Amino acid sequence: MSAANFIALSPFIIGALSVATIMLGISIRRNHASTAAAAIASLAAMLVCIPFAAGVVPQQITPLVVIDAYALFWLALIFGAGMATAILARNYLEERGGQPEEFYLLLLISCIGAGAMVCSRHFASFYLSLEVMTIPLYGMISYLCSGRRGVEAGMKYLILAGAASAFLLFGAALVYSEVGTLDFVGMACATVSASGSLVVLAGLAMVLVGLGFKLSLAPFHLWTPDVYEGAPAPVTAFMATVSKGAVLAALLRYFSTVTPTTFLSLRDAFSIAAAASMIAGNLLALRQTNVKRILACSSIAHAGYVAVAFLALGDIAVHAVAYYYAAYFVSTLGAFGVISLLSASGAVRERDALEDYRGLFHKQPVLACMLAVMLLSLAGVPLTAGFLGKVYVFMAGIHARLWWQVSVLVLASAIGLVYYLRLIAIMTAAPKDADNTPDVPQPAAGLAVKGLLAVLTLAVLWLGIWPAPLLRIIEGIHLSAL
Repeated sequence: MSAANFIALSPFIIGALSVATIMLGISIRRNHASTAAAAIASLAAMLVCIPFAAGVVPQQITPLVVIDAYALFWLALIFGAGMATAILARNYLEERGGQPEEFYLLLLISCIGAGAMVCSRHFASFYLSLEVMTIPLYGMISYLCSGRRGVEAGMKYLILAGAASAFLLFGAALVYSEVGTLDFVGMACATVSASGSLVVLAGLAMVLVGLGFKLSLAPFHLWTPDVYEGAPAPVTAFMATVSKGAVLAALLRYFSTVTPTTFLSLRDAFSIAAAASMIAGNLLALRQTNVKRILACSSIAHAGYVAVAFLALGDIAVHAVAYYYAAYFVSTLGAFGVISLLSASGAVRERDALEDYRGLFHKQPVLACMLAVMLLSLAGVPLTAGFLGKVYVFMAGIHARLWWQVSVLVLASAIGLVYYLRLIAIMTAAPKDADNTPDVPQPAAGLAVKGLLAVLTLAVLWLGIWPAPLLRIIEGIHLSAL
């Protein structure tokens, strides 16, 4: 390997060394504060390596992995979200006691798996990195074994994710039996000549079922509200952002290798899944009385929104998906960050019921304003990052002449306003009793979370008012032909 290869791989090298170092540190002496600080510092170092790697990309490390500008953009989002999750977890787990040190190992390993996934150009590396990202999530979801909801959520995710992985792997095996390659470019080219084969069609259908589960696309979405509700709030934030974003980034890399004519055979299936996700996600959210379940149903709808841009293919799809997910990452992390902070204040249970937020503007006006900004961004209200994200997706759909898909997007977005504004209205209502809203912890960990929320709030507003710097970065993203 050349020096340029090592520079391009430096985020992963630092991540692997950090996992080994933290593991040894835990075996010698347990200390939650130092372990959390080491994990946060490791993810920050991985982020710092990205500008240096940008100077040497694109680099094909092996036939399985390529690191280019596209991969580096997603690596920045993934490691940034991982660092935010670690900050939230530091405060959240401190209040619950136990032995929380191993949580940060699982988080780092999952981030490394997600990062490897966006660099994959071969189905073998894609599947292995998918499992490296997913398996730690089983432990993270059920990490607080004292609660029945967490164990139940972990078991549901374990069983259903295992079934989805089986569909994915068996479908790829069927395609391989006909086309003889697992390389993304080779699979795309060979699938064209074998497109009439029932084996290939069955294999592609099974792969799409597996990926539909990972992305929470309808009709494979029913697990999402239960798992999001049962998982600890920081883990839910991680799942809603990193887990979905990495899978979509890898999927977009694969479909960038196929011709529009080849994609036509799959467009109808994606279009139906996108429309069903937008409608089902928003309608389900209207019926929820739990904030985490509302955001879970909202994530189903957002998967449908971004699928519209995905259907456009080409550079416009890459740019639209990149901006949309940048805005979605910031908004979702901020929303779950508020839930995490309120739930860490000595609460026996998480503060995730709608009634827990009644009168929040009266008792915690700053936190309420931050949460309101995040909700308005997720709803796509102007002057927030989410608004421009939806505009970008809308433009991509119009450019690709996806008329009915764009129409469903507009209708579903209008429905989505209802439940976001309902939560804001509950926060502005007069509290029923003085003790309804929890106090916010004041230790250093709580102050760190407040600082993170302030940064995320400013980012949402900045991206909504002055998006030019991010747009310049995104417009420079091109998938490498290596």
